[in-house]
Amino acid sequence: MHQFTAGQHALLETALLQRLQQIDQRLAEHLGGATRTEHARGVLQQDGDDAPQRGAERELDFAFSDRDTLAMGEASLALTRLRNPDGGHYGECDDCGADIPFDRLKAEPWALRCVACQQAHEHAGAH
Repeated sequence: MHQFTAGQHALLETALLQRLQQIDQRLAEHLGGATRTEHARGVLQQDGDDAPQRGAERELDFAFSDRDTLAMGEASLALTRLRNPDGGHYGECDDCGADIPFDRLKAEPWALRCVACQQAHEHAGAH
C-alpha cells in the first residue's frame, strides 16, 4: 500500500479537485447551462434540411461531452480512492498491484496503472 506524506497527499488531492473543477467548467460551457440530455435534444432538433452535413458535427459534439464525462468519472474515482486509504487502493496499479510511482501520480493523479501496465493496456486496445 502506498504511503504518502501529508504534503504529497495534499498535492494529489488539490490536483484532483482542480481537474474536477476544470472539467466541470468545460462541460458547463459546452452544454451552455443545459443538462446533457437537454443539450443532446437541442442538437438533434437543429437538424433540418442539412441533417447529413450536421451528422459529423453532432457526433463530434457528443464525443467531447462523453470524453469530459469519462474524465470527470476518472478524477472523481481517484479522489474517492485517495480519501479512503483503507479501502481505496489509490496509487496501486489495478493490473499488477505495484505502487504507481509518485512522479506518475503527480503528472496524472487519476492514473489507475503503472507505466508498464498502461502501455500494455493501450497496446492491447490498439489491436
